[in-house]
Amino acid sequence: MIFIGDGSLLWRAVHHARDAGFAVDLVCTGGRTPVPPAEQVPVRLVTRADVPGAELRALATDGVVWSIDNPFILDAPLLRSGLRVYNIHGGPLPAYRGIPMATVAYAILNGETEFAATLHEVDERIDTGPVLAERRFPIGPDDVFEDVMVELVEACHQLFVEHLEAAVAGTLTGRPQPAEPSGYYGAAAMRGLSAHRDHPRYARATDLGLFEDFYPDLAEAWS
Repeated sequence: MIFIGDGSLLWRAVHHARDAGFAVDLVCTGGRTPVPPAEQVPVRLVTRADVPGAELRALATDGVVWSIDNPFILDAPLLRSGLRVYNIHGGPLPAYRGIPMATVAYAILNGETEFAATLHEVDERIDTGPVLAERRFPIGPDDVFEDVMVELVEACHQLFVEHLEAAVAGTLTGRPQPAEPSGYYGAAAMRGLSAHRDHPRYARATDLGLFEDFYPDLAEAWS
């Protein structure tokens, strides 16, 4: 089993997989979060441009790759290698493809009353592979960005925990997404959020709370 991603959510998944008895063959990470000392696993520091491709095939003893809190683009040789590549996405699909920082903010701005983490297969486009499972939770009328993001992070981890064994066994059934999905909230949408300052839910959508320490540039842009 190979993991690709960054941050504490990635390392929670690695820790759970090891505790559950699965072999972790390699973790590819950008190093945003230091490697926890207790996690004695092979680690490769990577950048957006150099995530290993098809050579991972020889390393994955169970044929599975997990993309978790992953800012990196996965290349075509990896996706065509025969490995099963799964992503835990921060948002319901296909309505909220893109970056979780943007999907959460726009979900509040759009007046959504629930949100979700989604487990899906990875294809050669962004967040468009078959949906395998999701974990939904409500958005309260007074919830701000911080509240929804905290719930989303936990939903992502629980989705991984609940479906790890079935994903490795290959017994999950996918639901195809539309050929031309809408609802992409990427970097441009994130930068453009400040154009909605007059929106009645803008203050809720941009109240980063504890996440302000992790994304100071975003906090300044949205303030």
